[in-house]
Amino acid sequence: MPVAKKETRPAAKKGGRVQTPAFLQNLRGVKSWKEASEWLEWRGIEDIECITPDQAGVARGKMMPSKKFTSNTSLALPSAVFMTTISGGYPEDGNGFAYPEDDGDLKLMPDLSTLSAVPWETDQTAQVICDLVHQDGRTVEFTPRNVLKRVVAAYAELGWRPVVAPEIEFYLVRKNPDPDYPLTPPVGRSGRPIGGGQGYSIAGVNEFDELIDDIYHFSEGQGLEIDTLIHEEGAGQLEINLRHGDPVQLADQVFLFKRTIREAALKHETYATFMAKPIQGQPGSAMHIHQSIIDAKTGKNIFAAAGGEETDAFHHFIGGMQRHVPNALVMFAPYVNSYRRLTQAASAPVNTKWGYDNRTTAFRVPRSDPAARRVENRIPSSDANPYLALAASLACGLIGLRNAIKPDAPVGRTVNKDDIELPRSLLEAVQLFEADEELRALLGSQFVATYAAIKKAEFETFMEVISPWEREYLLLNV
Repeated sequence: MPVAKKETRPAAKKGGRVQTPAFLQNLRGVKSWKEASEWLEWRGIEDIECITPDQAGVARGKMMPSKKFTSNTSLALPSAVFMTTISGGYPEDGNGFAYPEDDGDLKLMPDLSTLSAVPWETDQTAQVICDLVHQDGRTVEFTPRNVLKRVVAAYAELGWRPVVAPEIEFYLVRKNPDPDYPLTPPVGRSGRPIGGGQGYSIAGVNEFDELIDDIYHFSEGQGLEIDTLIHEEGAGQLEINLRHGDPVQLADQVFLFKRTIREAALKHETYATFMAKPIQGQPGSAMHIHQSIIDAKTGKNIFAAAGGEETDAFHHFIGGMQRHVPNALVMFAPYVNSYRRLTQAASAPVNTKWGYDNRTTAFRVPRSDPAARRVENRIPSSDANPYLALAASLACGLIGLRNAIKPDAPVGRTVNKDDIELPRSLLEAVQLFEADEELRALLGSQFVATYAAIKKAEFETFMEVISPWEREYLLLNV
């Protein structure tokens, strides 16, 4: 990645040499607008993307010259941007949702700790993630980053700090400009289409060496750290694991990683897709979430007692997940396609059970030292908005902690062939979501009403499409 570095002001001298301030060399984040201005100028950056995730996790925002960005310019987006379906439509009013008649602006507030380069652009470009506030400064309740911040704040009120580590699966597929045709695996460097059954195969990863190199280079250029990368079971299916950390920071990283991976794939004439079930007959793509809770004063994991044994808090967190995750499923499985992944006897769990190192359960407790004891939520699919998936998962656990919900006994057998314990459809999931008052209180009534309205509208749009299955089996038989 070409990075133009140029000194724009004298720096402190030490031993007769000019010392470059450390913040100028940061790949990610500055502490003030003054530092931001110098950081941009030092790199010769002329344009900046001010972005924020919408309800689907799509980057929305504005691009502007960097000098305008640092000149106290007021940034705004229409509130309707955060009430839009994935197809660009708008939901109907009702059940607590009302489309604002004036479609007034929401102010973009750049989070300068997220400032980084956009390494795939040919011109020197930067990006910064923004929060949303009303014109009078009030926090906008229904935007995804604010929803996650609200849940994290609820933990802070109790003296706790959540720690998470997402794992994101995705497929590489051949370019497909016609949506009527099924997606197909890409051709690797061997010149042959990629087949399935390549779980943890190094040869499978090596098929995409140059593309993966670009993912690494693009990530490094943004100060994003990949923990591991593997080939999953599906044909052309990869998984990236991220280092554990603060929920908002990790959601930001997933948000940026999705952009990064798509751009790297396009550079190599390939699509990267985070659809939950992109290819019939192949495994679905998940976004597993590892979670633990830290005592803010002691820095100790509240899931482990002084002697290393499991605490009541550990069990109550799992109990909350078992009780409330089905009601929050629409935030983990947000589209009709998501439910094609959640089928009986498939690789994805369709239950609310938990177990030790049992990948067929919804909530897995990996083998670890007591200090690293955590709960892995294996239900979310990779099409989920990372801010909302993390918010929902942590909210369910917090309800369990608050209400001392006891979990069922752990299971040590295969359970993904049992009866499906989760909602089977998007509409059923929305109904459970709207009815859970404890989730509503944690996530915010305005968000719940807005998100539910969007999902209902998306379902109705899907119902307008006639599928190949219907033409195949109904055309001449009914």
